[in-house]
Amino acid sequence: MSGDGAAPPPSDPTTRPAPSFLTVMRAVFWSFLGIRRARDYQADIARIRPIHVFAGGLLGAALFIGALLCFVFFVVL
Repeated sequence: MSGDGAAPPPSDPTTRPAPSFLTVMRAVFWSFLGIRRARDYQADIARIRPIHVFAGGLLGAALFIGALLCFVFFVVL
């Protein structure tokens, strides 16, 4: 034992804790922009499951399309 009190990371990827909603949306936002540090990318790979990225991407795309529609509506009005 190292004595630092930190638990070793789980070896089974199905036992990793689910990331927070904000963590997933932040990763999706930076992915939309195409800007991501390698260190943050590796951390996201370790924490976020593909289904979370898929759901966050759908939500992000829906918000983006909604914002564009509102912008066009107010410009045309």
